[in-house]
Order: sequence, then structure tokens, then C-alpha cells
Amino acid sequence: MNSPISFINNDITYSFREKKRIREWIQFVTTNEKKELGIINYVFCSDDYLVEINIKYLNANYLTDVITFDYTKNNVISGDIMISIDRVKENAKLYKVPFLNELYRVMIHGILHLCGLKDESEKEQIEMREKEDCYLNKLVSFSE
Repeated sequence: MNSPISFINNDITYSFREKKRIREWIQFVTTNEKKELGIINYVFCSDDYLVEINIKYLNANYLTDVITFDYTKNNVISGDIMISIDRVKENAKLYKVPFLNELYRVMIHGILHLCGLKDESEKEQIEMREKEDCYLNKLVSFSE
């Protein structure tokens, strides 16, 4: 059976090794957020590629670690979550956290957006960070 969660390299070579574990974790998060899991594509790419996407689709010319394209219908979440591996590496250094911790934070950030969470206001940013932390803490209960 094919999983509804895909991990795709765009313009980089990145070996994502914990696919089964992360798929189970994402399923847990979506269920906990009272959503159904549709098709999720994680697209790992470079800063350059994500800036091009940011300019083309969002009219914004700046570096970012993640852009989420939401195709959710009703209660079934689906979307493309584009992640700059370059930016995640830089942010991990900046925040003095392991690379995988930062990658998982960005991955779940995209899922939370698909579940309807926003992060535009300070209150929304606090709620988003609390949910990220909560679900990152739950990740340890999923084994490869």
C-alpha cells in the first residue's frame, strides 16, 4: 500500500531516513487535531529554489524555511510542504539545536498550517509554538 505522505527531493540530494516513524507521527498529529489525512508531499529543496517559489506564488522575495500549499477540502488535509534544507541547517545552528529537531519542527509546522493553525499574530505564533513543542515531545514515542 502506498502512503499518502511522500518525501521528494527537488533540486538537492537529501536522504530522509525516518519515513515510517514520521508518517506515523503525522497521522497521530492529524488525528489529534481532528482531521483526516489526505495526500501530503514534503518537498526538500535549496534556498534558491524556495525563494523562486516564494517570488512566483507569494510575491515575496526573502529566504524562508518552509512554504505550505494547502489543498485541504472539508476535514481532509492535503498539501505540498516545501522545505529548504539549507535554511533548516542555518536555523539549527542559529538556535543551537540538532538539525533533525529543527527539520521535524518545520515539518510539523507545515502540518499544523494544513490543520488550520495560523501564525500571523503574536497570539497565533505562541499557539503554533506550543503545538509544535507538544507534538515534538510526542515524537519520541514513535519508533522506526
